[in-house]
Amino acid sequence: MRAVPLSALPSAQRHKQENFPVASWLCPPALRPPILAIYRFARYADDLADEGNASVAERQQAIAELRSQLRAITQGQPCEPALRPVLHPLAQALRDHQLPLPLLEALLDAFHQDTWVQRYASRVELLHYCERSANPVGRLLLHLFGIQDAAALRASDAICTALQLINFWQDLSLDRLKGRVYLPADRLEAAGSSVAQVLDGHDSPSLRLCVAGELDWACALMREGASLPFRVPGRMGWELRLVVQGGLRVAEKIHAMNHATLLHRPRLRAWDAPLLLWRAARMDPRA
Repeated sequence: MRAVPLSALPSAQRHKQENFPVASWLCPPALRPPILAIYRFARYADDLADEGNASVAERQQAIAELRSQLRAITQGQPCEPALRPVLHPLAQALRDHQLPLPLLEALLDAFHQDTWVQRYASRVELLHYCERSANPVGRLLLHLFGIQDAAALRASDAICTALQLINFWQDLSLDRLKGRVYLPADRLEAAGSSVAQVLDGHDSPSLRLCVAGELDWACALMREGASLPFRVPGRMGWELRLVVQGGLRVAEKIHAMNHATLLHRPRLRAWDAPLLLWRAARMDPRA
């Protein structure tokens, strides 16, 4: 399985609805192209790992080819024609902003892991996955703004991990159809449920108890990083406020449905926007 052109991916996957803004009008115009380039690269690699009917070996080969082409563009070499829509904008961002290659390769490590790891025994294992699947994106954004101090990086990691975890708890009904369970097995067992029950689509008070506990953990992480938007200048700081509030709003919806995300997937709607803006405006960096 060589490089897969965007046109070969199902349109439903190329235009997934996101709960959180990506380079919205709040983003500084000069940084919108590199942010979109990073996002498109990550989404394309994620789809290679997740979507379509390719075998595990084919998926791994495609990710390996993408890694090879990524390294090629960092050395000024042209990429394969099929990958130009993904890698040409990224090459420009690499040249203009000296994006750290290890962060981009960490994303590929996580997506490669997605092709063969479908269970997580503990929070420790899940956090190790988030360190590569989510946190690099936040660090890349901070790099674009020249923010590299340790406190900011920790806050960014907390927000990105929290967003990833909330997305996992939101998507239980979808992930189980792919054979994936991100709820830690030890937490499921402690609550009286199991991985097998999740895969069977068996909703229960025990499972909901587990989701509630993991959701509280994710929200606590989000609050740990909530001061970061005040470190990022201009409109991008406001975008980050909305990212934080968007994640907390999804968590709020999960709580409101009594944590039954194995049955239904909550989503942000257009009518949530005024509430998110109001909450973003009221955020306090000292909280």
